[in-house]
Amino acid sequence: QIYNHHLQAVNAVVYFDNGRKFLSSSDDKKLLVWEYDIPVPIKYIQDPEMFSIPYLGLHPSGDFIMGQSMDNSITTYKCNDVTVRPNNKKTFRGHNNSGYACQVSCSPNGKYLISGDGFGKLYIWDWKSNFLTRKLQAHDNGPCMGAIWHPLQPSWVVTCGWDGVVKLWD
Repeated sequence: QIYNHHLQAVNAVVYFDNGRKFLSSSDDKKLLVWEYDIPVPIKYIQDPEMFSIPYLGLHPSGDFIMGQSMDNSITTYKCNDVTVRPNNKKTFRGHNNSGYACQVSCSPNGKYLISGDGFGKLYIWDWKSNFLTRKLQAHDNGPCMGAIWHPLQPSWVVTCGWDGVVKLWD
């Protein structure tokens, strides 16, 4: 099956609704919602002020999709079995990721959100309040590209960067 409606390079996809649907993002600054086995988008999300979103992730609850936006923010989208819509009340700011597809991840309980940035820092936000709770210098000589919580050890976070190092944080 080919899903072909983006006008430029497709950067990320994420499944939601128990794998029945997925969301794709592209350099054309559009998000497209697809239903499994239907090659026509069921929804377009596009705004003149929207930036490209090179990374998408699913919140552990399955109710939100997080997108690393090139305007130095993490945007969220409420998703359910009917629709996907922007959640403007849940935008995370404070990091500098412009130009990098830094990974976004949530703690297993969904209470915290993490992301790296272009200067090698790791950022931790409180999911409920959108408040930046912690900032760490995770990597030197380049961006912190990957940041993910361990699924069974909730105090462990693993990061990686362009410095060629993978680090386990406790």
